[in-house]
Amino acid sequence: MRNTENPGPSSLVSVGGSDTDAAVADLAGMYAGRAWHSGRTDGEYWYRYVGIGDDRMSIRRSQMQGSLRGDAAVEGEVVVQWIDAGTASIDAGRDEVRMQPGVPTLFPVEKRFSIDYRDWDQRLVHLDRDLVLDVAAEQYLVDGAVDFERTTPPSAESVAEWRRAVATSVRTLRESGTASLAWHESQREVARALLGMYRLRAEAAPRGWGDHRNARVRAAVEYIHEHAHEPLTVSDVAQIADLSVRGLQEAFQRVLDRSPMQYLREVRLRHAHEDLLRAQPGQLSVADVAERWGFTHMGRFSGEYLRRFGEYPKQTLRR
Repeated sequence: MRNTENPGPSSLVSVGGSDTDAAVADLAGMYAGRAWHSGRTDGEYWYRYVGIGDDRMSIRRSQMQGSLRGDAAVEGEVVVQWIDAGTASIDAGRDEVRMQPGVPTLFPVEKRFSIDYRDWDQRLVHLDRDLVLDVAAEQYLVDGAVDFERTTPPSAESVAEWRRAVATSVRTLRESGTASLAWHESQREVARALLGMYRLRAEAAPRGWGDHRNARVRAAVEYIHEHAHEPLTVSDVAQIADLSVRGLQEAFQRVLDRSPMQYLREVRLRHAHEDLLRAQPGQLSVADVAERWGFTHMGRFSGEYLRRFGEYPKQTLRR
């Protein structure tokens, strides 16, 4: 038997039932599921999945008396989840994470991974990728790449702040609705709490980054981020910043302690890292990714990559 319930005013989804095939049909589509299998464990089989919020942030609860395994992926979102009961593991290649009750865990971002859950009660928060990057820009020099350090467990203090932010957002949603300013701000607080739990692999913004005197450097940095995939010269960037080439170089050295072209190369290196993390086996080669981001000398590319990420490009690709 399968039930599809009528969503409430702020509900995004509400499904449930007691049929294994229906569970796979209902749940796999939300996470680009492949080869999903659900089965009975001890006792009567059932599942339920509900979610509230909007397309920028949603808070969800997934429950099942049974088992579920397969491959999943999320695109355009950052997903944090934790279990209150049961067992669950996420295996992103060689980086298996066995979830502990109450400890928020990040889904791999825009990379396919396997899941194996049993008799669980799970909470999830889905955050729009652009929302996370917008909030991250308060602290970091973001360049469009979303790359978190997922292997270090979050501190007890950061988890407590995360729980407070999520609980406040749920209360705000119920009291004020999705069109309210309070809901908008609560979404940003949840994103800030996420950044407090898991470190974003990005450079911290220098002191005084938001000051008026740095406005032209900020314009140049934003232009580099938006056009890193295109051929760029220092003259192109200087023109956007309304500076001479020498003035731009001096401003970058003063604020960021590097030249504009060095900064551009670092941005491209981070994008190459993200592409290698997301690539499926046999889909891309290291040479393909290096060429895409303008690295023509494979030896130098591998050396720079090793210094920046602590492993060779081919090791990232094999995950």
